[in-house]
Amino acid sequence: MIQMSQIAITHITSKDTRYQGVWDLREEVLRRPLGMSLKNEDLSKDHEDVIFIAEEEDKVIGCLMLHDTGNGIMQFRQMAVYDEWQGKGIGRQLMLAAEQYCVQQGYSSITLHARSVAVGFYKGLGYAVDGDEFAEVGIPHYIMNKKLS
Repeated sequence: MIQMSQIAITHITSKDTRYQGVWDLREEVLRRPLGMSLKNEDLSKDHEDVIFIAEEEDKVIGCLMLHDTGNGIMQFRQMAVYDEWQGKGIGRQLMLAAEQYCVQQGYSSITLHARSVAVGFYKGLGYAVDGDEFAEVGIPHYIMNKKLS
């Protein structure tokens, strides 16, 4: 577990009671603004994933899902931080903790689908765009990758 003042970064599975907080966060930050709901989606990957969370006073304020795609590649997906916590380094800390986990587990690289507005954030962490813009959940995204050392 990594401590950031009163922010704790740790990982859980979908069986953890804090998973409901992850679901609520993703619903509010990632789906509701698009007029969508997780209730209408296949969430089966959630039960296979390692889920990194940022908590403050027992409230999930940030999350990042890690999905093993095989061949030593981990996919980061569904990264979200509540609006009032954005710009405070929470996303960066989630990414760094998840990357460290991937290195410890022997993964060789990470892939993710970045919303176009977040490409700069991921570039700042060493990710590179791989290919052309594409639409996912109705908005522009880019595939981004990073080799792990």
